[in-house]
Amino acid sequence: MAEPIGVLIVDDIPETREHLAKLLSFEPDIRVVGAAGSGPEALDMAEELRPDALLLDINMPEMDGIVTAEQLTARAPTTAVIMMSVQGEADYLRRSMLAGAREFLVKPFSSDELVASIRQVVARERDKLSRFAVSSEAPPSQSDGAEENRAGRIITVFAAKGGVGRTTVAVNLAAAAAALEQKVVLVDGSLQFGDVAMMLNLDPKNKSIADVARAVGNGESDPLEGSLVSHVAGFDILMAPPSPEMAELVTADQVEKIAAALRRTHDLVVIDAWPWLHDTTLAFLDQADVVLAMLTLEITSIKNCRQFLAVVEQLGYSGDKVQLLLNRADASYGIRQQDVERSIGRRIEHTVVSDGRTVVTALNRGTPFVLATPQAKVSQDVMRMARALVAPSAKVAPTATEKAPAARRSLLAWR
Repeated sequence: MAEPIGVLIVDDIPETREHLAKLLSFEPDIRVVGAAGSGPEALDMAEELRPDALLLDINMPEMDGIVTAEQLTARAPTTAVIMMSVQGEADYLRRSMLAGAREFLVKPFSSDELVASIRQVVARERDKLSRFAVSSEAPPSQSDGAEENRAGRIITVFAAKGGVGRTTVAVNLAAAAAALEQKVVLVDGSLQFGDVAMMLNLDPKNKSIADVARAVGNGESDPLEGSLVSHVAGFDILMAPPSPEMAELVTADQVEKIAAALRRTHDLVVIDAWPWLHDTTLAFLDQADVVLAMLTLEITSIKNCRQFLAVVEQLGYSGDKVQLLLNRADASYGIRQQDVERSIGRRIEHTVVSDGRTVVTALNRGTPFVLATPQAKVSQDVMRMARALVAPSAKVAPTATEKAPAARRSLLAWR
């Protein structure tokens, strides 16, 4: 039997602490280990008790929830923070995630919402810790490695701001990897307003990730059956739900199981994740071997990327898990790549030039530009990036596009 989930409740209102403790007392797998009325008291108790989860109110006197969460990372790093607030504005959510919170609950919430959030957050944290322990402590396998090589690699393409060409890059990265003889699946993780189907001239009424989530929830042995669409470019696609409200049918726990299923059937899984640190997006990021974080030479994009990197640090990702991609890297916006690297405090691993004519023409035709115009510099940049991102053990042959002369670049920016 799994060890009960230890929860520490932190709220400056005694009645709220008592109410939450009573709600959780009915759950056999959850145990309230203590309650605190202030941030300093919470930090001391968390350091001593090491709870699995901390229910933390954001608005408290003396030390608010944001500051408490930031300090908790150093004093009790294995404790997952679930922030509570009567304000549901995006700024509160963003500040909470930057401080290290793994979930954000808007008061009043139901007991079902509370319990589900605790279980999901703690399950993810325990899974992450167990995988870290295995990878850092287990001796090297003496097997021939065939089974290990069969496990696919996941690349999640993320941008902290819309309009930077994220979906375009994800689509072309998948096509480029397929051209390198990898078995690839592209997942449209923009669950409410996915554009992958439109970009590839596909019928959005095909089965989607919502159908796979339902199959996972029903315990079906092959949840992917009939849900992947094959593209003529040589890769599979798992589409976003056909309508925005269906995004709610996909949970973070289901995302983890879907990712595991795709790993078993493909060499490379490319996920196009929406620019919102929601529970499911965090699951897409958690499951990735590489998070390809995109930015452009714009002040707002650079600022958002810097904030995302702060979140990454709070999430405890390894240094090589997040790689930066500077899109439209040659655009004349008065900002240089060196300026960006100084601003964000780290090196940019990948760059892709701006070529509006090539990109938009391919987009309007529903064809990845790496296939439509392989000789273009923008295509060569994506192909070079694909070669760097596929599994190190993969045997990929050089392509003719890497030897082709660069096409003249357009001054148009990507759309």
